[in-house]
Amino acid sequence: MSDSRISGFYRLSVGERIAELERRGWLSSTDADALKNGRVILPVTAGDKIIENVIATFGLPLAVVPNFRVNDRDYLVPLVVEEPSIVAALSASALLARSAGGFDSACDESLLAGQVHLTGISDVDAAIDAINNAKQALLAAANDVHPRLVRRGGGVRDIESRNLLLEDGRNSLVVHLLVDTGNAMGANLVNTICEAIAPQLAELCNGNIAMRILSNLADRSLVTAKVNYGLKDLGEDEDAAKRARDAIVLANDIACADPYRAATHNKGIMNGIDPLAVATGNDWRAIEAGAHAYAAVGGAYSPLTCWSVSDTGDLAGEIRIPLKVGIVGGTREANATAALGLRICGVESARELAELMAAVGLAQNFAAIRALSTSGIQQGHMRLHARSVAAGAGVPDKLFDDVVAELVASGEIKDWKAREILIGKRALEITPNGVTAAGKLILLGEHAVVYGAHALAMPIKNAVTASAKVSDSPTISIPAWGVDKSIEAGSDIGDAVLQIARELGVADRAFNLSVATTLPRAMGLGSSAALAVAITRALGKAFDIDLDNDRVNSIAFECEKLAHGTPSGVDNTVATFATPFLYRRNEPPEITTIELLEAPPVVVACSNSPGSTLEQVAGVRARRDAATEQYDALFEQIDALTIAGADALAAADYERLGGLMNICHGLLNAIQVSTPELEHMVSIARAAGALGAKLTGAGGGGSIVALCPGREAVVSSALEAAGFMTIAAQGNEDQGVE
Repeated sequence: MSDSRISGFYRLSVGERIAELERRGWLSSTDADALKNGRVILPVTAGDKIIENVIATFGLPLAVVPNFRVNDRDYLVPLVVEEPSIVAALSASALLARSAGGFDSACDESLLAGQVHLTGISDVDAAIDAINNAKQALLAAANDVHPRLVRRGGGVRDIESRNLLLEDGRNSLVVHLLVDTGNAMGANLVNTICEAIAPQLAELCNGNIAMRILSNLADRSLVTAKVNYGLKDLGEDEDAAKRARDAIVLANDIACADPYRAATHNKGIMNGIDPLAVATGNDWRAIEAGAHAYAAVGGAYSPLTCWSVSDTGDLAGEIRIPLKVGIVGGTREANATAALGLRICGVESARELAELMAAVGLAQNFAAIRALSTSGIQQGHMRLHARSVAAGAGVPDKLFDDVVAELVASGEIKDWKAREILIGKRALEITPNGVTAAGKLILLGEHAVVYGAHALAMPIKNAVTASAKVSDSPTISIPAWGVDKSIEAGSDIGDAVLQIARELGVADRAFNLSVATTLPRAMGLGSSAALAVAITRALGKAFDIDLDNDRVNSIAFECEKLAHGTPSGVDNTVATFATPFLYRRNEPPEITTIELLEAPPVVVACSNSPGSTLEQVAGVRARRDAATEQYDALFEQIDALTIAGADALAAADYERLGGLMNICHGLLNAIQVSTPELEHMVSIARAAGALGAKLTGAGGGGSIVALCPGREAVVSSALEAAGFMTIAAQGNEDQGVE
């Protein structure tokens, strides 16, 4: 299995995380595609087969925690949990443990106890003797209940009996059937065995059957995990490290003396174990019950971990916890997410999963009491939450810590606030010499425009800002895209910049370019054209070259040819003129500007998969060549929709425009440029109240645009809740989209 140390994983977008896990071998291509297209979500039809009276399925985030090393093996840990600090805290704890070799974990035996309770017995001692004398026959009978379990190496290993004195003084007998359930958690197996053997036990004891069912106090499946945190890793200097170490030990000592504190202490442990149990399809309720019962077996409720100072002065931690889990059976076949969680873990046995789970519980306990006993839990929670929000908002590395600090200081740790801070900081990066360009939204006409039909386009105004200054060496910085390098041929950005320099006659000059953008790359929003327009204007200003919009547009079109092969010309035209228009590709292009009554109420959302315009255009061309008559008929329909849509847009007739957008999306799906993920996004937007929703741009990934008057916030929230990034798309007095 691959190395689980993944630096900066939390800063990647969802799509980038999936791609990185696939690249490193943690995800198969099949699983990666399923995640990208939302196919691991539990369908309501599958849920209806798992429990009764189903009306919907309820979603929780599925995350992965890197950095874990247990028993000299690397693991990626899947978690299903809604609290953001847990994932970040576990990742940090696991990373600290790696420097000392990670976690050591062991499970000496893994047996589940089935209980048969018998009452009405006149002589309990005689009954126990009778059971002991018949033990071999009882074991044989019990193992005959599940012969396949025995063939797989499991089965009933032993039978134990004890007298149980009830509160009113009556004697009763409890018989434990100790079962090795193999790789199954085994609740149903054990319950079946108990029900089958109970009559024989009652006959032997001359008693009555009261109950027969498993026990969730799995004290015959105890798992121990240990870790050593080096003193040097606990603080900035030795004194600070010792204070942190001793504070953690003190916190554990307090939990040993105070059951009120011990309950919260152990809850912190389960904050790590439960999400892993859910992610792998295990019964987290049974695990919780067993853990808390074991914490009280000594007569007083106690912590499940112990933290102490080692002989070398480091911090030593140990957990001992009952864990009976499974990797087969249960609902894993019905729930694709649980099966995926197990594949991500890469465990080969239930015992290995239990050992990993114990290490996760110990790591989470360390994170919780370290924060609690040093900086305070709330400060840590807020900062971790802010980091999660900043990462989700796409804040680049260069600005990340500053944005997080301002988020925490603002008290508004929300996605919109992170974007607001980010936009402000990007604006500061651009010098007063900065110039702008627009992104683009195609409301109607994608692909058909390549074949002479119309396209209806709108600008995302001021989406890209660029500045240039003369220097000794050519460089370009685009913080939002993680670009900060020399300008060289061989990359899409480098080739575009060099093309612009040649067009302007400054190819022999060196310059620095700084670019701020709110547009993600390869999302169908005209990022390459907007970049070309902004850079052209910036270089023109830096070298005092007089440029009109037609010249800028022409240069940007040449750059679009480099990026997309045979572009329609829509993107560069929108980027240059920043106005809504009806466009038709001719020589020269036919451009009809549209005067708007108001800013159209649209929401733009990005999928988790980039789209390649070059690939999509080539794919459509190949399919059209194979079925020219059918495709041209579709393009004619799209053209008619687009012309009608221009009238509806000008009149602010959103009911009509939304209906036309929906039809157009269906036709785009027919020419195979939509994807399951885009279809899912469109469905979400429409269900949330959008009058129309469709892919925008070339497709094959990328983005959707939703027309939703009065429902913008609701539609945005619905898409964001499903894991998709939305982009502010509010109109301004200049008829663009700001």
